[in-house]
Amino acid sequence: MLPASRHSPTLSRRTPLRTLAAAAVLLTLAFVCAALPHSGAAAAGPREADDTQSAVPQSPQVPAGVTAGVAVFDRQTGSFTEQLNAAATFRSASVVKLLLALDFLWDRSPGGIPDADRARLDSMLRSSQDSAANHYWSTYGGPAIVDRMITRVGLVDTAPPPAGYEGYWGYTAISARDTVKIYRHILQTAPADVRDFIMQRLRQSTRCASDSFDQHFGIAAAFSQPWAVKQGWSGFSAQGTCGPGSSTPARTRAGTVSAAGAAGVDLSRPALHTTGTVGAGDRSIVAVLTLHPDGTSYGKAYTDLGRLTRSLNVPGGTAPTGKWYGTWGSDVAVRKEPALGDNLLTRLPAGVEVLVGCQKKGQVVSVPPYTNDWWAYLPQYGGYVTNIYISHPDNQLPDVPLCTEQH
Repeated sequence: MLPASRHSPTLSRRTPLRTLAAAAVLLTLAFVCAALPHSGAAAAGPREADDTQSAVPQSPQVPAGVTAGVAVFDRQTGSFTEQLNAAATFRSASVVKLLLALDFLWDRSPGGIPDADRARLDSMLRSSQDSAANHYWSTYGGPAIVDRMITRVGLVDTAPPPAGYEGYWGYTAISARDTVKIYRHILQTAPADVRDFIMQRLRQSTRCASDSFDQHFGIAAAFSQPWAVKQGWSGFSAQGTCGPGSSTPARTRAGTVSAAGAAGVDLSRPALHTTGTVGAGDRSIVAVLTLHPDGTSYGKAYTDLGRLTRSLNVPGGTAPTGKWYGTWGSDVAVRKEPALGDNLLTRLPAGVEVLVGCQKKGQVVSVPPYTNDWWAYLPQYGGYVTNIYISHPDNQLPDVPLCTEQH
Protein backbone atom coordinates (compact mmCIF):
# COMPACT_ATOMS: atom_id res chain seq x y z
CA MET A 1 0.00 0.00 0.00
CA LEU A 2 2.86 2.41 0.63
CA PRO A 3 4.38 3.03 -2.81
CA ALA A 4 7.31 0.67 -3.28
CA SER A 5 9.65 3.51 -4.21
CA ARG A 6 9.15 5.14 -0.81
CA HIS A 7 8.78 2.45 1.78
CA SER A 8 9.17 -1.15 0.75
CA PRO A 9 9.91 -3.57 -2.07
CA THR A 10 6.31 -4.80 -1.99
CA LEU A 11 3.77 -3.99 -4.68
CA SER A 12 1.69 -0.85 -4.55
CA ARG A 13 -2.10 -0.94 -4.10
CA ARG A 14 -2.51 -0.69 -7.85
CA THR A 15 -1.46 -4.33 -8.21
CA PRO A 16 -3.39 -6.08 -11.03
CA LEU A 17 -6.12 -8.45 -9.88
CA ARG A 18 -4.28 -11.48 -11.25
CA THR A 19 -1.31 -10.66 -8.99
CA LEU A 20 -3.63 -10.18 -6.05
CA ALA A 21 -5.25 -13.56 -6.69
CA ALA A 22 -1.86 -15.24 -6.85
CA ALA A 23 -1.00 -13.81 -3.44
CA ALA A 24 -4.22 -14.94 -1.76
CA VAL A 25 -2.54 -17.64 0.32
CA LEU A 26 0.10 -15.24 1.60
CA LEU A 27 -2.62 -12.72 2.34
CA THR A 28 -4.46 -15.25 4.46
CA LEU A 29 -1.39 -16.14 6.52
CA ALA A 30 -0.33 -12.56 7.06
CA PHE A 31 -3.81 -11.45 8.01
CA VAL A 32 -4.23 -14.16 10.60
CA CYS A 33 -0.78 -13.62 12.10
CA ALA A 34 -0.79 -9.84 12.14
CA ALA A 35 -4.08 -8.06 11.80
CA LEU A 36 -6.55 -10.62 13.07
CA PRO A 37 -4.96 -13.05 15.51
CA HIS A 38 -8.29 -14.55 16.64
CA SER A 39 -10.25 -14.85 13.40
CA GLY A 40 -10.44 -16.49 10.01
CA ALA A 41 -8.70 -15.43 6.84
CA ALA A 42 -9.37 -12.30 4.84
CA ALA A 43 -10.79 -12.77 1.38
CA ALA A 44 -9.17 -10.79 -1.39
CA GLY A 45 -11.36 -8.23 -3.13
CA PRO A 46 -11.22 -5.76 -6.00
CA ARG A 47 -8.69 -3.01 -5.47
CA GLU A 48 -8.76 -0.81 -8.54
CA ALA A 49 -12.07 1.03 -8.14
CA ASP A 50 -13.24 3.70 -5.72
CA ASP A 51 -16.33 2.17 -4.08
CA THR A 52 -17.57 5.31 -2.35
CA GLN A 53 -21.23 6.22 -2.09
CA SER A 54 -22.83 9.63 -1.85
CA ALA A 55 -24.69 10.46 1.36
CA VAL A 56 -26.92 13.00 -0.41
CA PRO A 57 -30.57 11.88 -0.17
CA GLN A 58 -32.28 11.10 -3.46
CA SER A 59 -35.50 9.32 -4.35
CA PRO A 60 -35.68 5.76 -2.95
CA GLN A 61 -32.89 3.72 -4.46
CA VAL A 62 -33.52 -0.03 -4.19
CA PRO A 63 -30.37 -2.01 -5.00
CA ALA A 64 -30.59 -4.65 -7.69
CA GLY A 65 -32.00 -7.95 -6.49
CA VAL A 66 -33.47 -6.48 -3.30
CA THR A 67 -37.18 -6.64 -2.50
CA ALA A 68 -38.18 -3.72 -0.29
CA GLY A 69 -41.15 -2.31 1.58
CA VAL A 70 -40.64 1.29 2.72
CA ALA A 71 -42.63 3.81 4.72
CA VAL A 72 -41.44 7.12 6.20
CA PHE A 73 -43.94 9.13 8.24
CA ASP A 74 -43.35 12.74 9.26
CA ARG A 75 -45.06 13.20 12.64
CA GLN A 76 -44.78 16.97 12.36
CA THR A 77 -46.89 17.20 9.21
CA GLY A 78 -48.87 14.00 9.77
CA SER A 79 -48.01 12.70 6.30
CA PHE A 80 -45.84 10.13 4.58
CA THR A 81 -42.75 11.35 2.76
CA GLU A 82 -41.94 7.89 1.36
CA GLN A 83 -44.11 4.89 0.54
CA LEU A 84 -42.82 2.03 -1.56
CA ASN A 85 -44.64 -1.30 -1.44
CA ALA A 86 -45.73 -0.15 2.01
CA ALA A 87 -48.46 -2.81 2.29
CA ALA A 88 -46.23 -5.71 1.20
CA THR A 89 -45.70 -8.29 3.93
CA PHE A 90 -42.37 -9.64 5.10
CA ARG A 91 -41.47 -12.03 7.87
CA SER A 92 -40.82 -9.74 10.78
CA ALA A 93 -37.69 -11.31 12.25
CA SER A 94 -36.95 -9.39 15.46
CA VAL A 95 -39.19 -6.42 14.65
CA VAL A 96 -42.01 -8.47 16.25
CA LYS A 97 -40.29 -7.92 19.60
CA LEU A 98 -42.00 -4.54 19.67
CA LEU A 99 -45.34 -6.36 19.80
CA LEU A 100 -44.09 -8.76 22.46
CA ALA A 101 -43.07 -5.84 24.67
CA LEU A 102 -46.31 -3.94 24.06
CA ASP A 103 -48.41 -7.01 24.81
CA PHE A 104 -46.64 -7.68 28.10
CA LEU A 105 -46.92 -4.02 29.16
CA TRP A 106 -50.52 -3.60 27.96
CA ASP A 107 -52.03 -3.73 31.45
CA ARG A 108 -48.85 -3.23 33.44
CA SER A 109 -46.84 -0.22 34.50
CA PRO A 110 -43.11 -0.61 33.81
CA GLY A 111 -42.46 0.68 37.31
CA GLY A 112 -44.17 -2.32 38.87
CA ILE A 113 -42.87 -5.21 36.80
CA PRO A 114 -40.53 -7.83 38.35
CA ASP A 115 -36.80 -7.28 38.04
CA ALA A 116 -36.49 -10.41 35.88
CA ASP A 117 -38.93 -9.00 33.32
CA ARG A 118 -37.22 -5.61 33.38
CA ALA A 119 -33.93 -7.33 32.55
CA ARG A 120 -35.51 -9.46 29.83
CA LEU A 121 -37.23 -6.51 28.19
CA ASP A 122 -34.06 -4.47 28.39
CA SER A 123 -32.05 -7.17 26.61
CA MET A 124 -34.77 -7.90 24.09
CA LEU A 125 -35.22 -4.26 23.05
CA ARG A 126 -31.63 -3.03 23.29
CA SER A 127 -29.67 -6.11 22.20
CA SER A 128 -32.38 -8.11 20.41
CA GLN A 129 -31.97 -11.10 22.72
CA ASP A 130 -33.80 -14.10 21.30
CA SER A 131 -34.10 -16.00 24.58
CA ALA A 132 -36.14 -13.13 26.04
CA ALA A 133 -38.45 -13.21 23.01
CA ASN A 134 -38.78 -16.99 23.40
CA HIS A 135 -39.88 -16.47 27.01
CA TYR A 136 -42.66 -14.00 26.18
CA TRP A 137 -43.79 -15.97 23.12
CA SER A 138 -44.09 -19.26 24.99
CA THR A 139 -45.47 -17.78 28.23
CA TYR A 140 -48.17 -15.48 26.84
CA GLY A 141 -49.71 -17.42 24.00
CA GLY A 142 -47.45 -17.27 20.97
CA PRO A 143 -49.60 -16.46 17.91
CA ALA A 144 -52.34 -15.18 20.23
CA ILE A 145 -50.03 -12.28 21.09
CA VAL A 146 -50.07 -11.21 17.44
CA ASP A 147 -53.84 -11.58 17.22
CA ARG A 148 -54.30 -9.40 20.31
CA MET A 149 -51.99 -6.70 19.01
CA ILE A 150 -53.64 -6.66 15.57
CA THR A 151 -56.89 -5.71 17.27
CA ARG A 152 -55.42 -3.35 19.83
CA VAL A 153 -53.25 -1.34 17.43
CA GLY A 154 -55.45 -1.65 14.33
CA LEU A 155 -52.93 -3.46 12.16
CA VAL A 156 -54.13 -4.46 8.70
CA ASP A 157 -51.31 -6.47 7.14
CA THR A 158 -49.87 -8.24 10.19
CA ALA A 159 -50.57 -11.95 10.72
CA PRO A 160 -49.32 -14.69 13.07
CA PRO A 161 -46.80 -17.27 11.81
CA PRO A 162 -48.27 -19.73 9.28
CA ALA A 163 -49.68 -23.12 10.28
CA GLY A 164 -46.93 -25.49 11.24
CA TYR A 165 -44.62 -22.70 12.35
CA GLU A 166 -46.51 -21.38 15.36
CA GLY A 167 -43.37 -21.50 17.49
CA TYR A 168 -41.43 -19.16 15.20
CA TRP A 169 -42.14 -15.62 16.40
CA GLY A 170 -39.84 -14.31 13.64
CA TYR A 171 -42.26 -15.65 11.01
CA THR A 172 -44.94 -13.15 12.01
CA ALA A 173 -45.98 -11.27 8.87
CA ILE A 174 -45.64 -7.49 8.95
CA SER A 175 -45.60 -4.57 6.53
CA ALA A 176 -43.85 -1.20 6.50
CA ARG A 177 -47.11 0.68 6.99
CA ASP A 178 -48.10 -1.52 9.94
CA THR A 179 -44.66 -0.95 11.43
CA VAL A 180 -45.32 2.79 11.27
CA LYS A 181 -48.65 2.18 13.05
CA ILE A 182 -46.86 0.31 15.83
CA TYR A 183 -44.48 3.22 16.42
CA ARG A 184 -47.31 5.74 16.26
CA HIS A 185 -49.14 3.74 18.91
CA ILE A 186 -46.05 3.67 21.14
CA LEU A 187 -45.43 7.40 20.73
CA GLN A 188 -48.95 8.78 20.69
CA THR A 189 -51.36 6.32 22.33
CA ALA A 190 -49.52 4.14 24.83
CA PRO A 191 -49.33 5.36 28.44
CA ALA A 192 -46.44 7.77 28.93
CA ASP A 193 -44.48 5.37 31.15
CA VAL A 194 -44.80 2.58 28.57
CA ARG A 195 -43.79 4.94 25.77
CA ASP A 196 -40.76 6.17 27.70
CA PHE A 197 -39.73 2.66 28.78
CA ILE A 198 -39.74 1.28 25.24
CA MET A 199 -38.29 4.30 23.45
CA GLN A 200 -35.49 4.75 25.99
CA ARG A 201 -34.31 1.23 25.28
CA LEU A 202 -34.54 1.66 21.52
CA ARG A 203 -32.44 4.82 21.84
CA GLN A 204 -29.87 2.75 23.73
CA SER A 205 -29.61 0.08 21.04
CA THR A 206 -26.26 -1.68 21.36
CA ARG A 207 -24.04 -1.97 18.33
CA CYS A 208 -23.50 -5.65 19.06
CA ALA A 209 -26.65 -7.73 19.37
CA SER A 210 -26.76 -10.58 21.87
CA ASP A 211 -25.81 -13.03 19.12
CA SER A 212 -22.75 -10.95 18.12
CA PHE A 213 -24.28 -9.56 14.93
CA ASP A 214 -23.61 -5.88 14.25
CA GLN A 215 -27.08 -4.29 14.38
CA HIS A 216 -26.22 -0.64 13.76
CA PHE A 217 -27.16 -0.79 10.09
CA GLY A 218 -29.81 1.17 8.22
CA ILE A 219 -31.19 4.01 10.36
CA ALA A 220 -28.41 3.77 12.94
CA ALA A 221 -25.73 4.27 10.28
CA ALA A 222 -27.53 6.60 7.88
CA PHE A 223 -28.40 9.32 10.39
CA SER A 224 -26.74 11.13 13.24
CA GLN A 225 -28.42 10.81 16.61
CA PRO A 226 -31.03 11.25 17.94
CA TRP A 227 -32.53 8.04 16.65
CA ALA A 228 -34.15 4.96 18.15
CA VAL A 229 -34.13 1.57 16.40
CA LYS A 230 -35.48 -1.94 16.47
CA GLN A 231 -33.75 -4.01 13.82
CA GLY A 232 -34.42 -7.45 12.40
CA TRP A 233 -32.39 -10.06 10.55
CA SER A 234 -33.00 -13.65 9.53
CA GLY A 235 -31.55 -16.27 7.20
CA PHE A 236 -27.84 -15.39 7.26
CA SER A 237 -25.70 -18.48 7.73
CA ALA A 238 -22.75 -16.54 9.08
CA GLN A 239 -20.96 -15.94 12.32
CA GLY A 240 -21.55 -12.84 14.37
CA THR A 241 -18.30 -10.85 14.41
CA CYS A 242 -19.32 -7.89 16.55
CA GLY A 243 -17.37 -7.12 19.71
CA PRO A 244 -13.86 -7.89 20.94
CA GLY A 245 -14.70 -11.48 21.91
CA SER A 246 -14.93 -14.64 19.85
CA SER A 247 -17.62 -15.15 17.24
CA THR A 248 -20.79 -17.07 17.94
CA PRO A 249 -21.40 -20.42 16.23
CA ALA A 250 -22.73 -20.12 12.71
CA ARG A 251 -26.51 -20.17 12.66
CA THR A 252 -29.50 -18.49 11.12
CA ARG A 253 -31.48 -15.91 12.97
CA ALA A 254 -34.98 -17.05 14.00
CA GLY A 255 -34.71 -20.03 11.64
CA THR A 256 -35.56 -20.26 7.96
CA VAL A 257 -37.40 -22.75 5.80
CA SER A 258 -37.80 -23.13 2.08
CA ALA A 259 -41.46 -22.22 2.12
CA ALA A 260 -43.92 -19.39 1.79
CA GLY A 261 -46.10 -18.41 4.71
CA ALA A 262 -49.60 -17.03 4.85
CA ALA A 263 -50.39 -14.56 2.08
CA GLY A 264 -47.17 -15.56 0.32
CA VAL A 265 -44.78 -14.25 2.97
CA ASP A 266 -41.27 -15.40 2.06
CA LEU A 267 -39.71 -17.49 4.82
CA SER A 268 -36.52 -18.35 3.01
CA ARG A 269 -34.57 -15.46 1.51
CA PRO A 270 -32.27 -13.50 3.84
CA ALA A 271 -34.22 -10.70 5.53
CA LEU A 272 -32.79 -7.47 6.94
CA HIS A 273 -35.02 -4.75 8.41
CA THR A 274 -34.37 -1.36 9.96
CA THR A 275 -37.18 0.38 11.85
CA GLY A 276 -37.40 3.24 14.30
CA THR A 277 -37.51 6.98 14.69
CA VAL A 278 -35.20 9.76 13.52
CA GLY A 279 -34.73 13.34 14.64
CA ALA A 280 -35.52 15.50 17.64
CA GLY A 281 -38.83 14.60 19.22
CA ASP A 282 -38.92 11.36 17.18
CA ARG A 283 -40.02 13.47 14.24
CA SER A 284 -39.90 10.77 11.55
CA ILE A 285 -40.89 7.13 11.79
CA VAL A 286 -38.91 4.97 9.37
CA ALA A 287 -39.62 1.39 8.33
CA VAL A 288 -37.47 -0.32 5.70
CA LEU A 289 -38.11 -4.06 5.29
CA THR A 290 -35.94 -5.98 2.82
CA LEU A 291 -35.36 -9.43 1.34
CA HIS A 292 -32.14 -10.34 -0.45
CA PRO A 293 -31.18 -13.01 -2.98
CA ASP A 294 -30.37 -16.45 -1.63
CA GLY A 295 -26.77 -16.66 -0.50
CA THR A 296 -26.37 -12.91 0.08
CA SER A 297 -23.79 -12.26 2.78
CA TYR A 298 -24.64 -10.25 5.86
CA GLY A 299 -22.17 -7.54 4.85
CA LYS A 300 -23.70 -7.21 1.37
CA ALA A 301 -27.24 -6.98 2.75
CA TYR A 302 -26.03 -4.52 5.42
CA THR A 303 -24.52 -2.35 2.67
CA ASP A 304 -27.53 -2.52 0.34
CA LEU A 305 -29.95 -1.67 3.14
CA GLY A 306 -27.70 1.23 4.12
CA ARG A 307 -27.70 2.66 0.60
CA LEU A 308 -31.46 2.38 0.39
CA THR A 309 -31.96 4.05 3.79
CA ARG A 310 -29.60 6.90 2.93
CA SER A 311 -31.60 7.63 -0.22
CA LEU A 312 -34.84 8.30 1.68
CA ASN A 313 -36.48 11.65 2.44
CA VAL A 314 -36.48 11.58 6.25
CA PRO A 315 -37.50 14.92 7.82
CA GLY A 316 -35.42 15.71 10.87
CA GLY A 317 -32.68 13.33 9.81
CA THR A 318 -29.09 14.53 9.47
CA ALA A 319 -26.47 12.60 7.56
CA PRO A 320 -23.27 12.01 9.56
CA THR A 321 -20.07 13.66 8.41
CA GLY A 322 -17.70 11.48 6.43
CA LYS A 323 -17.30 9.54 3.22
CA TRP A 324 -18.72 6.07 2.58
CA TYR A 325 -16.29 3.43 1.36
CA GLY A 326 -16.52 -0.24 0.69
CA THR A 327 -14.24 -2.68 2.47
CA TRP A 328 -12.92 -6.06 1.52
CA GLY A 329 -11.71 -9.00 3.54
CA SER A 330 -13.25 -11.11 6.27
CA ASP A 331 -13.41 -10.21 9.96
CA VAL A 332 -11.55 -6.93 9.42
CA ALA A 333 -10.52 -5.52 12.80
CA VAL A 334 -11.54 -2.11 14.13
CA ARG A 335 -9.00 -0.97 16.72
CA LYS A 336 -8.87 1.70 19.41
CA GLU A 337 -5.62 3.09 18.04
CA PRO A 338 -4.02 3.02 14.57
CA ALA A 339 -1.83 0.08 15.52
CA LEU A 340 -1.96 -3.66 15.95
CA GLY A 341 -1.99 -5.22 19.39
CA ASP A 342 -4.38 -5.79 22.26
CA ASN A 343 -6.76 -2.99 21.26
CA LEU A 344 -9.54 -4.70 19.33
CA LEU A 345 -12.97 -3.03 19.43
CA THR A 346 -14.90 -5.17 16.97
CA ARG A 347 -14.78 -6.85 13.57
CA LEU A 348 -16.64 -5.68 10.49
CA PRO A 349 -19.14 -7.83 8.63
CA ALA A 350 -17.36 -9.11 5.52
CA GLY A 351 -17.35 -6.57 2.70
CA VAL A 352 -19.48 -3.98 4.47
CA GLU A 353 -19.52 -0.27 3.64
CA VAL A 354 -18.19 2.05 6.34
CA LEU A 355 -18.23 5.78 6.99
CA VAL A 356 -14.69 7.18 7.08
CA GLY A 357 -14.39 10.41 9.05
CA CYS A 358 -10.66 11.08 8.79
CA GLN A 359 -7.32 9.30 8.43
CA LYS A 360 -3.87 9.37 9.99
CA LYS A 361 -0.57 7.60 9.86
CA GLY A 362 0.05 4.84 12.37
CA GLN A 363 1.79 1.50 12.58
CA VAL A 364 2.98 0.04 9.30
CA VAL A 365 0.85 -2.98 8.40
CA SER A 366 2.04 -5.56 5.89
CA VAL A 367 -0.43 -7.88 4.20
CA PRO A 368 1.46 -9.15 1.13
CA PRO A 369 1.40 -7.85 -1.50
CA TYR A 370 0.39 -4.66 0.37
CA THR A 371 2.08 -2.46 2.93
CA ASN A 372 0.57 0.69 4.39
CA ASP A 373 0.89 2.97 7.41
CA TRP A 374 -2.33 4.93 6.81
CA TRP A 375 -5.38 4.16 8.96
CA ALA A 376 -9.01 5.22 8.50
CA TYR A 377 -10.98 6.47 11.48
CA LEU A 378 -14.57 5.19 11.59
CA PRO A 379 -16.54 7.63 13.77
CA GLN A 380 -19.52 5.30 14.10
CA TYR A 381 -17.26 2.65 15.64
CA GLY A 382 -14.91 4.97 17.50
CA GLY A 383 -11.86 3.21 16.09
CA TYR A 384 -9.53 2.62 13.17
CA VAL A 385 -9.03 0.15 10.34
CA THR A 386 -5.90 -0.10 8.25
CA ASN A 387 -6.41 1.49 4.83
CA ILE A 388 -5.36 -1.83 3.35
CA TYR A 389 -8.95 -3.01 3.67
CA ILE A 390 -10.60 0.18 2.34
CA SER A 391 -11.67 -0.31 -1.28
CA HIS A 392 -9.61 2.42 -2.90
CA PRO A 393 -6.41 2.08 -4.96
CA ASP A 394 -4.42 4.74 -3.10
CA ASN A 395 -2.62 4.29 0.21
CA GLN A 396 -3.90 7.63 1.49
CA LEU A 397 -7.53 8.32 0.66
CA PRO A 398 -7.52 11.50 -1.48
CA ASP A 399 -10.84 12.95 -0.31
CA VAL A 400 -10.66 12.25 3.44
CA PRO A 401 -9.18 14.83 5.86
CA LEU A 402 -6.40 14.17 8.33
CA CYS A 403 -7.47 13.32 11.85
CA THR A 404 -7.01 15.88 14.59
CA GLU A 405 -5.29 15.00 17.86
CA GLN A 406 -8.64 14.17 19.50
CA HIS A 407 -8.71 11.02 17.40
